[in-house]
Amino acid sequence: MSTQTATAPRTKKRKRSQLAEVWRRFMKNHMAVGGLVILGVLILVACFAPQLAPYGFDDQDYSIALQDASLAHPCGTDNLGRDIFSRLLYGSRVSLSVGLISVGIGVTVGGLLGALAAFYGSKIDNTIMRLLDILMAIPSTILAISICAALGPGMTNTMIAVGISGIPKYARVVRSAVLTAKQQEYVEAARAIGAGDRRIIFRHLIPNSMAPIIVQASMGIASAILAAASMSFIGLGIQPPNPEWGQCSQRAGAISGIIPTWCSIPVWPL
Repeated sequence: MSTQTATAPRTKKRKRSQLAEVWRRFMKNHMAVGGLVILGVLILVACFAPQLAPYGFDDQDYSIALQDASLAHPCGTDNLGRDIFSRLLYGSRVSLSVGLISVGIGVTVGGLLGALAAFYGSKIDNTIMRLLDILMAIPSTILAISICAALGPGMTNTMIAVGISGIPKYARVVRSAVLTAKQQEYVEAARAIGAGDRRIIFRHLIPNSMAPIIVQASMGIASAILAAASMSFIGLGIQPPNPEWGQCSQRAGAISGIIPTWCSIPVWPL
């Protein structure tokens, strides 16, 4: 009974120390904190988009098509008479979902590959890391566009493409953390009591390597949203009528008549 009582506080203390270490590392990284703030704003906008948007995202009125920015339509209207500002607000839901799921794919697959490479080393490490080096040689956005072009446009394929493009960076982060963690005494203790490789990796190494993963993932969400918007901008990402930021930028540029379609944003009339 006394042994169980003594073990419980140790477990709780260890969990608190891990959370404290994650929070300490996170707060020291200003880019990660900035990414969290932006992510928080996006989540609020996505949650309250129906209340914030003055119109529905697909409400059409051909009598006001291609109007410039005004008080009634802060970002103007598109060629179908839809309010661009409302589509931007609703588009935050789509873009945020794509960003979160894409990062989830990258963290899951990349984390597993990085942990396996660091834990087993030798030929497995060399094989995995050389394959990831090949992927890293290609700019992530170009790689995502190429994958999406091969799979075809659509929300699911966009998330898969962006997720795959992020696998190398997450794998490297996890590999570095696991290389350090596997030298700790608790890993040797787990081996001494007969724990298998799977238990050591998933119960000890990966949980104790979460601090850098969380920091990297918080910054990666913004990059994933930007990559997805870039693909939608050129027509390879999420397809109409779903509102998405890349589509909104492309349509706004196409109707502005002021600057080229490939670099346009809604402009208030002087």
